[in-house]
Order: sequence, then C-alpha cells, then structure tokens
Amino acid sequence: MKDFDYLGAGEVYLDGACQSLRPRGVIDAVEGYYTEHNSCGERVKYKWGVVTDEKVEATREKVLKYLGLKPKKYTVSFTLNTTYGINLILNQLKPEYFSKVMTSEIEHNSPFLATMAFSERTGIPREVMTREESGSIDVSAYDFTDAVVVVNCAGNFDGRKLENIEEVTKAVHKAGGIIIIDAAQAMAHSADVLRGVEVDAICFSAHKMYAPSLGVIVWRDELDEKMSVGFVGGGMVDDVQLDSYLLSAEGKEHRYTRFEAGLQAWGEIVGLGAAIDFLNGVSKADWRDFEHNYKDLYELLSGSEKVHLVNHEPNPTMAFYVEGMDSHLLGAALSRENIMARTGYFCAHYYLDHVLGLPPLVRFSLGLHNRPEDIEKVKKVMEKVIR
Repeated sequence: MKDFDYLGAGEVYLDGACQSLRPRGVIDAVEGYYTEHNSCGERVKYKWGVVTDEKVEATREKVLKYLGLKPKKYTVSFTLNTTYGINLILNQLKPEYFSKVMTSEIEHNSPFLATMAFSERTGIPREVMTREESGSIDVSAYDFTDAVVVVNCAGNFDGRKLENIEEVTKAVHKAGGIIIIDAAQAMAHSADVLRGVEVDAICFSAHKMYAPSLGVIVWRDELDEKMSVGFVGGGMVDDVQLDSYLLSAEGKEHRYTRFEAGLQAWGEIVGLGAAIDFLNGVSKADWRDFEHNYKDLYELLSGSEKVHLVNHEPNPTMAFYVEGMDSHLLGAALSRENIMARTGYFCAHYYLDHVLGLPPLVRFSLGLHNRPEDIEKVKKVMEKVIR
C-alpha cells in the first residue's frame, strides 16, 4: 500500500501484534499537531487550542462510531496503554459490589496479572476460565454472580476470537456482574467481533491499530456507580478547596476526565483519529490481499510436520516453533534476512509455557503494510529452514 511507502525494499515487518506500522496519513496528522497547532487541549482559549480541542473531540466520536456504541451510554478516555487502562479500572472498583474476579487462561499478562493483583488487594477470590479452541467461553460452565470478568476478545499469539462475546456479556450482566474487554489485538483487524456489544469497558492500545503509542478506555457510564476516584490530578477538577475538590466528571460533558489525570498526549490522540480514518478507508481489495497474505503463509507453516503451530485456523497472528530449532536463534536468523518477527512467550507465559508446556515460539503477525513480495520472501526463507 502507498501508505507505507517508507518501507525499504526487502524489509519485512511481522510484529504488528506488538505495534503496527503507521501509515503516512497518521504520521502527517501527528506532525501537523506539532507544527500547526501545538497546544494544551481543554485548557486554553487561543486558536491553536481550539483546533486541538476540536480534533481530540472528533477522535472520541470516531472511536465510538468505529465500535458501534452510542455516546449517550459510553465515554471515551485516553490513557497510556491497555495494561494501564485495565489496572486503572480495577484499582477504582468498589469491592463491596463484587464476589469474585474472573479471567481466562489465554490472556496476555495485562489482565492476567491485573486480576491477580486485584484479588490480592481486595481479598476477593479469583477464577481462571478455560477457553475453547475457537476462543469462546462455555457460559454454562461458570457462575458469573457479581463477578468482575476481564478477558480478551482476540488472542495475542494465535488471534482466536471471543466469538460468543454477546452471549458472555448477557450472562455476566444477568448475574449482576461486569465485563471488561481487552481489545488490544482486535481493533485493527477483528473489531467486528465486538462492534455494538454493550460490555462495561473496552481497553485497547492505539499503537496496535496503526496509530501512535496511546491507550484508550471506552466505558459504560453506568459503571461510574461502582467506582471511586482514586487517581487524581490536573485536568480532572472544576474547583479545589483546602481539603476538598469538585470533579469535572460529575457531568456527562466532562465524564472522560475520570481517567485523564494530568496533561494528555494530544498529538497521539489526533493521530488515532487519523488511524481510524485510515482503517475506515481500506478498500475491499486491500482487505482481500491482506487475507490472502496471511492465509498463504499459514498454509506453508501448517503443511510441514516440522513446524508446530499454536493456531487452529488461519489468522494474521500465528505462533509456532520448528522442531529441533531454538526459536530465539531462528528469530536472529530471520533478522539477518531483514525479516522482523517476535520470539518468546509474548506476555502469555502462563498458557503457553505452563498449560501447553511449549518451548519459546516465533510469532508472525501481519499487517496491511505487508506486500505479496514480503510473503514470498518469508516463504522462501522458511522453506530453507524447514528443509
């Protein structure tokens, strides 16, 4: 795609699950903030600040529209990353509303460790659920009564989706619980799985969806009743007395400030708006090419007896190891061929190491920047490795 024309010939980037490359439009939008209207948002009245405010507000609206959620019910707040967002919510939940905290075995360390810390801090028991090969959760197997459920809707090592997310959400809400979704791996290529589903909160990292480094919390306004503000600072208050303060979040207009203590990353927020524009503008032909690329690579890997794939079906994100070969050494060898891929356990240590008992893996995670010649190059190198 022309949006990634800065990629050098022969450079193959396969680490989009960590952070995606940024299209030209996003880079230009961030540069435009710094060169055309560099200013503190939501604090100033001069014209640069007005432009920044307009673009930031537009990004909030784009996020909700992209997810198919209504602004009357949901608020968008900006943070550092997915991990920060999940912890920020859990640290402000009122324990008296909940009887347990639940996560699943295939989670990234973000929710896995955060739920562990929540349980240790509050004394509320923690339960780890199993996930089916499809990524679904068997709702009949679990009691969600007054539970805090924190799970992903797309895995970070094989991309499996929470296909029955709507069923899970309804079961959790019916039992008086809340559900927080780690959508870090879904927003770029699998957002369809959660669009329009009224979960209580969605946390994601913009840098995994062709945007700058930034975290986002999309939260249901009703969640406010079960939280107390425990992380405060500038930008969150309308008035401050000697021993008290008035939060701006008391009204709907500034509710987003609940999670936005201090100065925000205004340029990165503007860049996220441009990234959503980019994703909305990707043609059907480009999506077909993208699908062909990852299916082509999956076919090669799944067709060899020496390659052990974690995936059960084609996905832009695939993890594997080659029999008799150290994955870290393979990653270094691929790097010498200008192929950039991640190796290790990808912050999913519990499941990959202790449940499946796998050695360190190689992960290929493709993006819209990948060209057909990238796939051909990887195939040729991998065919040599397999032989």
